[in-house]
Amino acid sequence: MYKVMLVDDDYPVLELLSEAIDWERLGLTLEGAYENGLEALEAADPDMPDILITDIGMPKMDGLELIQRLKERKPGLRVAILSCHSEFHYAQRAMKLQVQDYLVKDTLDPADLEQVLVRFSASLDEERKLDLERHKLRHLVDRSREAMKEKWIRNAIQQPLLQAKVWNEELASFGLPVEGRTVLPAIGTIDDYLQAQQRFMSDDILRFAVTNVIEEIIAESETEAVLFPYSEREWMIVHSFRPTLTVNGFDEARKLTERIRSSLGRSLKLSMSFVIGDMCRTPEQTKIGLTALLTETGQRFYMERGEIASFARFEPTEGDLFAYYDEASERFRESIAKRDPAEVKAKVGEWIEFLKKAKYAPEIVKDWMLKLLLDIRLKHQSLHSFRSSKSAESLHKDIAEIGSLRELGNWLTEHLLAAIAAAEDSRVRTQRKEVLDAYQYVSLHLDQRIGLDDIAEHLHLNPSYFSRLFKKETGETFIEYVIRTKMERAKQLLDQTAQPVAKICEMLGYDNQSYFIKLFKGYTGVTPIDYRNRGA
Repeated sequence: MYKVMLVDDDYPVLELLSEAIDWERLGLTLEGAYENGLEALEAADPDMPDILITDIGMPKMDGLELIQRLKERKPGLRVAILSCHSEFHYAQRAMKLQVQDYLVKDTLDPADLEQVLVRFSASLDEERKLDLERHKLRHLVDRSREAMKEKWIRNAIQQPLLQAKVWNEELASFGLPVEGRTVLPAIGTIDDYLQAQQRFMSDDILRFAVTNVIEEIIAESETEAVLFPYSEREWMIVHSFRPTLTVNGFDEARKLTERIRSSLGRSLKLSMSFVIGDMCRTPEQTKIGLTALLTETGQRFYMERGEIASFARFEPTEGDLFAYYDEASERFRESIAKRDPAEVKAKVGEWIEFLKKAKYAPEIVKDWMLKLLLDIRLKHQSLHSFRSSKSAESLHKDIAEIGSLRELGNWLTEHLLAAIAAAEDSRVRTQRKEVLDAYQYVSLHLDQRIGLDDIAEHLHLNPSYFSRLFKKETGETFIEYVIRTKMERAKQLLDQTAQPVAKICEMLGYDNQSYFIKLFKGYTGVTPIDYRNRGA
């Protein structure tokens, strides 16, 4: 509905129009009726109207000034003036402010105002329709341009360079002059890509969002640069500049990448790492530089989250990583057998630190780690204690998408902790039916308040008897189990969705947000907001 504001120092007129017009039937909302322009201006500050009906001569602020002030904020505002015959010279001035209609108070019939409102609504509808069409056209143009840029960067890297002049002209067509200039390429990579992909639901949405943010930062900066999306997780940025005593290309490129990194963290809660390439003075050098940034993945594999580094050739160690396989496998199996998540995390951390210092080729590290996980899965499956939802093929696909050692460590930790949870589930399956039914009840009613009396009534048991039975069988009270289960679900929702904390609180059956935050902090050590922003 479009919002209407009435302004007139003649209260009977305000009352007549407020009551005589069937606003809802016209698809309108009367936002407010005010007796002077200043009062109306203050009311419009938080919530601008779409249509203004105003008198001219009023105390504190007249209608002409009100129109001018509101038009400065919203040029498309529709305005009709209510005035007397004696004020017609003011109305002529108002027409210069692009006032769309003029109504004489002395002969005013509410039906006349209704006709004006209907006309205004129709014109606003048409304007919205045109804006939508323009937006669609801009979107199509932008998508087409992005597709052209992606095709160009792929051809630039994968195809032979035949005509340097054409190369320069094509870059210029994308808004990057390179004739007589130095070119500095860089590559940006999304950190924790698998989690980002899951959070944004699709590669297309993720890519669109990231591209928009980076394009915005480049447009606002004084650095001449063009963005070239390359893959779902990789973006190329090509800088162009004339080196002088006061302009350092590396510094300019670094400042731009820092701004992009900061903006992505702020607006999308994503982290991006960058490698800035070498100075290129010819198309041939630029092609070599772009290719090196894309294909030399070893440097990027060992970078920290959000790191910005200068390009360096990666020289992997020639040692045999699989010589350490049996030792690592045994340590991880011991940790899982103890069912101690903290020890598992510590062991993974130790091996990640070892790999970071040794710097084996990324593909060897991935193969080594995948073999470790598959062997651990095999052993647990033989003990009937581990049924992963992920197939070996799916794990292969996941590990291929992982771009850094740090992400690989997180991936391994997640699966090893799943092994511990599965072992716990195996133990749970041997417990009494009443406890298993209680687990199922909690699982199906996480969105509700669950108390001891509720579960006891569901199981047709005495609350005190069930409480003792549950504690004896599980080692924790029923309420502790409910809280732990809900807090684990809260962590999942915070990690995998953009739902606000208040909504998550409601989804888990808590009607007191402060109490929910207190429970969450007691369980995790941090508030829900700090937990969600921990990696930003």
